[in-house]
Amino acid sequence: MTSITSIAKFRQRVIRYSEKHGVTKASNRFRVCRNAIYEWKHKYDGTWKSLRDRSHRPHSHPKQQTEEEYKLIERYYRRYKGDKMLMWDKLREKGYKRCYQSMLRAIRRLNLEEPPEKRRGYKPKSYKRADYPGQKVQIDVKYVPSYCVSNGQKYYQYTAIDECTRWCFREMYDEHSTYSSVDFIKKLIENCPFPIREVQTDNGTEWTNALLVKKSTHKTLLEQYLEDNEIIYHRIKIATPRHNGKVERQHRIDEQRFYSHMRMFSLEDGRKQLKKYNKLSNNISKSCLKYRSPNAVLDDYLGVM
Repeated sequence: MTSITSIAKFRQRVIRYSEKHGVTKASNRFRVCRNAIYEWKHKYDGTWKSLRDRSHRPHSHPKQQTEEEYKLIERYYRRYKGDKMLMWDKLREKGYKRCYQSMLRAIRRLNLEEPPEKRRGYKPKSYKRADYPGQKVQIDVKYVPSYCVSNGQKYYQYTAIDECTRWCFREMYDEHSTYSSVDFIKKLIENCPFPIREVQTDNGTEWTNALLVKKSTHKTLLEQYLEDNEIIYHRIKIATPRHNGKVERQHRIDEQRFYSHMRMFSLEDGRKQLKKYNKLSNNISKSCLKYRSPNAVLDDYLGVM
């Protein structure tokens, strides 16, 4: 895009050429209308700044609002500023013939509206990382993509990831319910190489009844099972999936590394392939672990535990 400065300096070159060779030759050389050159010469005072384009905005308009209309708007705005539609009806009763949008433009032009209060920027609180394996385990459910399922059924991947070591465990189910959640927790405890102190999930009904009106005081099978095993259960705030960010991030990685390259024909086939991926994923290096694998980090803790 040509800048205003380059256009003004071009006009200055045209004027200087026309002073030496005439307006007609300058018009032919630079392909500019002769009337335009005469207009530039009339504005030219020896500096290129005088050749810059000025505002094309008209100084007045034949249909612009009058001073009486502005004063009428100012007088009624103090009384009806909370209901502008009612204010417009009152103005029309007093002879105001403009449309509603014209009245709003006049209000903005008169700067009658107070500027809205600036919202304070969100400053997330610093997150304290887990100090040892099992201190907090994030759990969530991922829908198995339909493009890798041949029989057309729906399957769900339950995922648990340790915040300290990023050690991950997955299992696949054909049912999205508290029964599957309890079965997954049992398998997690059996396969986890360290004791689990706290479990964190979202507010889905497969985990808790806290958001249900009729069953909010009833514990689910998962909550009862965690209480019986002396495991702390923590629910994240509503509509804050970032608080479960580690497992959410792992789901995206699983989509890229596993599901985009696999094809499953049944639940057993999917579980068999997912079991192999479980072993592989815990040996892959992560940048958040200073380019070490979860199993390598876990070995450092297990050596002193």
